[in-house]
Amino acid sequence: MNTGFPFSRPMYVMLKPAGSLCNLRCKYCYYLEKEKLYADSRQHIISDSLLEKFVKEYIEAQTTPQVLFTWHGGETLMRPVAFYRRALVLQRKYAQGRQVDNCIQTNATLLTDEWCRFFRENNFLVGVSIDGPQEFHDEYRRTVTGKPTFHKVMRGVSLLNKHGVEWNALATVNDFNVDYPLDFYHFFKEIGCRFIQFTPIVERIVTRKDGLTLAPGMQGGEAGLTDFSVTPEQWGSFLCTLFDEWVRHDVGTYYIQLFDATLANWVGQTPGVCTLSKTCGHAGVMEFNGDVYSCDHFVYPEHCLGNLNAKTMTEMMYSEQQQAFSKMKLQMLPQQCKECDFLFACHGECPKNRFLTDCYGNYGLNYLCKGYRRFFEHVAPYMDFMKREWENGRPPANVMQMSKG
Repeated sequence: MNTGFPFSRPMYVMLKPAGSLCNLRCKYCYYLEKEKLYADSRQHIISDSLLEKFVKEYIEAQTTPQVLFTWHGGETLMRPVAFYRRALVLQRKYAQGRQVDNCIQTNATLLTDEWCRFFRENNFLVGVSIDGPQEFHDEYRRTVTGKPTFHKVMRGVSLLNKHGVEWNALATVNDFNVDYPLDFYHFFKEIGCRFIQFTPIVERIVTRKDGLTLAPGMQGGEAGLTDFSVTPEQWGSFLCTLFDEWVRHDVGTYYIQLFDATLANWVGQTPGVCTLSKTCGHAGVMEFNGDVYSCDHFVYPEHCLGNLNAKTMTEMMYSEQQQAFSKMKLQMLPQQCKECDFLFACHGECPKNRFLTDCYGNYGLNYLCKGYRRFFEHVAPYMDFMKREWENGRPPANVMQMSKG
């Protein structure tokens, strides 16, 4: 029996200091509508006292010497630099010898020299939301008034590079860009981005009493699928084409999160992304008012764990409710998944996308299953080769010689 569970891994809670506030209105965004949950709040920004309480409790709840703060949105830069300077002061106050690191996600349109100097001086890792070349990016990522944002984002990227800030790309794959994986990938290589996260867009429209219109996972069916969502077939083709380019030229030079996570599962290591992990639930989110939710993609009233003003972070993140949420991913796998040769590689993927019935009529099959299966079948020989290299102490990047042979 593992008596350390559930305290055997770091607690991870993303903080949304300005809630869902954002200066953009990206058509596919799953978080903008969360403002409806806080319609009675005049200001959707965290108070100084609650910020201090969060920083203190978050650090004290950790069981490892490293602490990672993740600032998320909405748009994180809707709060001024002074807010984050205050947060760093609090981190130093409560660190008690721990190493504290920070990462922040932004759409990059509000970046300035001041912001970038601050990020560089304090070693922030910056995640930039950018959907590839201009025609791809501007299709859905627009301002409140409908204006394109690509040039503002690229100006922000230039400032990050100017000041030597470490950054990576957070790119969504939607109906408009999914058929052009190489154009997508080559763009990131051209701008010098070596760490890339591709996320498929899958959203469904529903009617809920709380006013939210996007469906949570593990419910419903394929009805109401949005027009900007990808199809399973498109997603599989996207991944296979992208992988073929990467495995021939870029292993060990460019890092694509999904490929790294797949290799981790192949060699029996814990992947660095929750979607392909066996269980989930260790990564929560906290809204500006202290409400804590099970997951960023499950910010719904039924998945609220409580409020930091009434409960401790430890109480909420290790509660029976959160333990049940964590186990749901594994326990609700349908029979088709349990019989699949690639269960070890995807573990059913994200519960958000599990809303179909399997071949036996059991509920909980992932909408993207066909795409992932095609991908895993395609990459299996290369993953097997990289696994052997890794097990024998040789660099997995040797696979590039195999792929050219």
